Amino acid sequence: MTTVAVALVLGSAFIHATWNLLAKRVEGGTAFLWPVYVVSAVLYAPLALAVVLVARPVIGAAQLLFIAGTVVLHLGYFAFLTAGYRAGDLSLVYPVSRATGPLLSTAGAIALFAERPTPLALAGGLLIVVGAVVLTGDPRALHAAGASRALAYALLTGGTIALYTLWDKQAVSTLAIPPLLYDWARNVGLAVVVAPAALRQRAAVARHLRTDRREVLGVAILSPLAYILVLTALSVSPVSYVAPLRESGILVGALLGTRLLAEEGGRRRVAAAAAMALGILALAFG
Repeated sequence: MTTVAVALVLGSAFIHATWNLLAKRVEGGTAFLWPVYVVSAVLYAPLALAVVLVARPVIGAAQLLFIAGTVVLHLGYFAFLTAGYRAGDLSLVYPVSRATGPLLSTAGAIALFAERPTPLALAGGLLIVVGAVVLTGDPRALHAAGASRALAYALLTGGTIALYTLWDKQAVSTLAIPPLLYDWARNVGLAVVVAPAALRQRAAVARHLRTDRREVLGVAILSPLAYILVLTALSVSPVSYVAPLRESGILVGALLGTRLLAEEGGRRRVAAAAAMALGILALAFG
């Protein structure tokens, strides 16, 4: 994996953790996400237009199909994830979904794209995934009420992560859709599709726009930027390297939570951080 690609994904991890920190302060689902999609679509529109004018990408039926497909897959991801959180604990759903995503992405890339990651890279990816589970997981959650349903939704979420990772890889590499334009179109699509549900929650949307303006603006800027960096890395690097490395954002988020939100640390965090750091090095040099 090239140094540039590693830098892109690690930069994305920091940005991803930052916007998640902003979103964590806000109690909201669709009523918060919809204005984020709309504001993001408006803010990135001039850049998307510039990409069209300068790069002059080919946008035909295949490209439009992939844009529509990523909208559907990201909606499915959100639906499964929120259903899992309703069914069980975050300490079960989050680590399982984030662990299965890169594992299935790597397996899919090997099977479908004939990628051949080195043993060192595979070991690095596994270390990152294990570190993510250790960092965020709580074994006691398996015995909680509704754990089986929550686990099923977590696995579906992880499967959806793998699907949109493989799908988006094809869009930005094989079909050569510019990452910024692709992500902008995805946000426009999400804003349109989510609009009916958001309009049924007008009061909640208005409340977020009134009381959470900084969070809406911050997430609207940082969330697309984080994924644009990942898409750029996917356009030049194998999925089997990029997908596990994305999980380093969990480590960044945990560190931010410890420093800024006074969350508890401990030996578990240190061990997980060490495993993920070794995994990052293995991917970088593998």
